[in-house]
Amino acid sequence: MSDLRKIIIDDNEVEVEGAMTLIQACEEAGVEIPRFCYHERLSIAGNCRMCLVEVVGGPPKPAASCAMQVRDLRPGPEGQPPVVKTNSPMVNKAREGVMEFMLINHPLDCPICDQGGECDLQDQAMAYGISDTRFKEAKRAVDDLDLGPLVSTTMTRCISCTRCVRFTTEVAGITQMGQTGRGEDAEITSYLNQTLDSNLQGNIIDLCPVGALTSKPYAFTARPWELSKTETIDVMDALGSNIRVDTKGREVMRVLPRNHDGVNEEWISDKTRFVWDGLRRQRLDRPYVRVDGKLKPASWGEALAAAAGAMKGKKVAALVGDLAPVEAIFALKQLVEGQEGNIECRTNGAPLPTDNRSAYVGNAAIEDVDTAKAIYLIGTNPRVEAPVLNARIRKAWANGADVTVVGPKGMDLTYDYNFVGPGRIPLNNLVGNASATDDAVVIVGQGALSEGDAEAVIAQAMALTDKLGGKMLLLHTAASRVGALDVGAVTAGGMSAALEGAEVVFNLGADEVEIGDGPFVIYQGSHGDRGAHRADVILPAAAYTEENGLFVNTEGRPQLAMRAGFAPGEAKENWAILRALSAELGATLGYDSLAQLRKALVAEVPHLAKIDRVPDNDWKPLEVKELGKGAFRAAVDDFYLTNPIARASELMAELSAAAKARANQKIAAE
Repeated sequence: MSDLRKIIIDDNEVEVEGAMTLIQACEEAGVEIPRFCYHERLSIAGNCRMCLVEVVGGPPKPAASCAMQVRDLRPGPEGQPPVVKTNSPMVNKAREGVMEFMLINHPLDCPICDQGGECDLQDQAMAYGISDTRFKEAKRAVDDLDLGPLVSTTMTRCISCTRCVRFTTEVAGITQMGQTGRGEDAEITSYLNQTLDSNLQGNIIDLCPVGALTSKPYAFTARPWELSKTETIDVMDALGSNIRVDTKGREVMRVLPRNHDGVNEEWISDKTRFVWDGLRRQRLDRPYVRVDGKLKPASWGEALAAAAGAMKGKKVAALVGDLAPVEAIFALKQLVEGQEGNIECRTNGAPLPTDNRSAYVGNAAIEDVDTAKAIYLIGTNPRVEAPVLNARIRKAWANGADVTVVGPKGMDLTYDYNFVGPGRIPLNNLVGNASATDDAVVIVGQGALSEGDAEAVIAQAMALTDKLGGKMLLLHTAASRVGALDVGAVTAGGMSAALEGAEVVFNLGADEVEIGDGPFVIYQGSHGDRGAHRADVILPAAAYTEENGLFVNTEGRPQLAMRAGFAPGEAKENWAILRALSAELGATLGYDSLAQLRKALVAEVPHLAKIDRVPDNDWKPLEVKELGKGAFRAAVDDFYLTNPIARASELMAELSAAAKARANQKIAAE
């Protein structure tokens, strides 16, 4: 039930919800209020006092607009709407005083501080600071923290806004940061000097309004005004987080999140944020052809001729990797099927049904998790498979949702859950005992689907969804998987059927697959990973930051990734390589540009034209079959090393080793 209230802000009357805080009401009225501690996705701390406003008829002192609700305001003597002033002499004097107080101990580090140029304190000191200070005492200094290899700390700059403490506690679900001491002795610190154990910790870099927390890998490499900024899509998991890639020349310097309430809010995982050093290492920058058992550099003409010569008249099978854009998959499908070959995208061995979109995507949107009252996790560990989605589940849990898990035992998901059992029999029992509930969301992971009985598991999950009266979401682990299923890049019988009897295997970046001896292997990808080692011909391709491409996320939302830089050396865009190969084969594909290719793609799969919209899928429950006895396994073994870009990153290798060491650490009682 709405509780609309009228309020006058700087002589403008607006009507807002009574539950809104004054800072939110001012934003509705188009008035920006300065703040350091307030953040719309974190709890209210009310401790920086920068957001002070004057409430007419209220106490004779300014009020913190982040901590006062509209419904707390008193109307005028004759029932007039309450009046709030954001630019009165009282407010300006108060803000100048607060700014002076902030700068008592803040060091004059701006020329050497990584936050310079995008610092809230700099901006607000320009707007509300005074040219002199009354404080002549020596500034205090504070020891820096060691939070690990990702977040660099200079705690003397800290203004105690506590955003990092609130984020790690409320969103990331770890309790390693806090504040000790009082007054001038107050310090943000970590419990027993621990490093942070979360794969969302990099977000505190964005949250810090000063230069106390900055990016360690990015330190002292560039200034914000030197960087070219490109809005694009992340492919490190299937969530499709919206990101901004900042480049300097040809190099990616950093990756930052973009706000998208429907997908990632404004958070990204540490793998998404810090994997960019993997884009520089182990790159394939020229074609290779295997001669006398050894890979030798070749020209594009020689490599394409060798690939075409191997494919002509042979039985061809194509495998689709986890990071391929939809356009390349579509072009490869047309190319291979034109040679009467097979193509398969389900390289993780999960034989998902392909003729029923609700059975491989579901009918829920990621946003539905926010309002869910009951969440069922089947064969998935979202903390590892999609950390940002896990933060959303944690938010729903904090708002009162019950979480039920069927899957591996002992998972630390950062929230409490009801553990039903490890696998198929507990799922059968859960479906049998289920009854209708409010706003239920069932999330099915790849760990439940990769044992060959995927259809039976999905059928049970759909039956559970129907009994609960809720919605179902399939959580994929590969960014390319849903788009590949949409274009029909599958073979009846799965990967084993596709590879059976194949004389030539065209590997489009599928580095998680072992290809045995025998077939001639053509590898098209960006990194010298497992696929390139097995290849007989290597066609070097662009990575996800180096070409425009379409990706469909785990909820079925098509999104456009944009090119932020150019591929190294002689590497080309994926679709262009396939178009050139088709000409060499004498079966030229019918498009000469990406726009023409997208036109052909949309003609065949119309919903891919609806960028950034989740299509409504017809709900078609599968026929329920009794499940066997096995337990569900973990879909992701190592969060930091899931794809060739991550495996090329030195930082990801360091984080993976640290995570393993932490897991094997014995506690005192052992």
